[in-house]
Amino acid sequence: MSHTLASSYDWCRNVARTQAKNFYYSFLLLDRARRDAMCAIYAFNRLADDLSDDPGTKTTELFTQFRADLDAALRGYAPDHPLWLAFADSVRRYNIPHQYFHHMIDGVQSDITFHQLETFDDLYAYCYQVASVVGLTIIHVLGFTDPQAPKLAEKCGVAFQLTNILRDVREDFDRNRIYLPQEDLRRHHVAPSDLGQDEVSPALRKVLMLEAERARGYYRDAMPLVQMVNPSGRPMLKALIKTYSKLLDRLIARDYEVLRERISLAKAEKLLILAQAALHL
Repeated sequence: MSHTLASSYDWCRNVARTQAKNFYYSFLLLDRARRDAMCAIYAFNRLADDLSDDPGTKTTELFTQFRADLDAALRGYAPDHPLWLAFADSVRRYNIPHQYFHHMIDGVQSDITFHQLETFDDLYAYCYQVASVVGLTIIHVLGFTDPQAPKLAEKCGVAFQLTNILRDVREDFDRNRIYLPQEDLRRHHVAPSDLGQDEVSPALRKVLMLEAERARGYYRDAMPLVQMVNPSGRPMLKALIKTYSKLLDRLIARDYEVLRERISLAKAEKLLILAQAALHL
């Protein structure tokens, strides 16, 4: 089946609208061209992530093919899939470095052969691959000139991913993945089985508090980034940061009770954040 640039963007918009959740609301604050680019980038990330959902004997082959398709699309030879024309057009239009997309694939692929992370440096490197590179692509779409912007976008991505990890502790444990650094768990005498209980133990709470404080520090560090991107992109970035930082605040307010329920923000809360960002409040 052949695809046109218009049909490719239509497909990406539909993927983002139906699956992007927190991200898609913030896209609505952008002009049409940048919103379409964000949808295309999100669709790429979603497609890569989907490859890891059902690990099997052919998973490595699927990732190898996906990388080959990525490289072909970026050279101007889009494979026959609705993603690639819009994706390659967006990358060219906003001059996004190609290595970001390979880093993201590296991060997603690492979940297939998951090894527990020993140190926070290991966790930071993982967060960079799966989240910071997304932040780096975003600031290219929004536009920036300050040379400090990429480093702050990196920290912003780490803050987002740490928030996700705190929220999803039980879900990840049930999938045999513990992203909390082993050195932190040992220091506070937390056994892996503690993450599979219904109640958060005092020892585990100390670890969650430590990671939350790290996340808060990265949010603080990243705040100047909003003023570093072009004015038209600031409401979107502000809304995205506020959404995730408020989710972290909610986790803290619930005293890190993340093992029995998945803590989230209501749709009305997200819409209020959008309205405040749009009105520069």
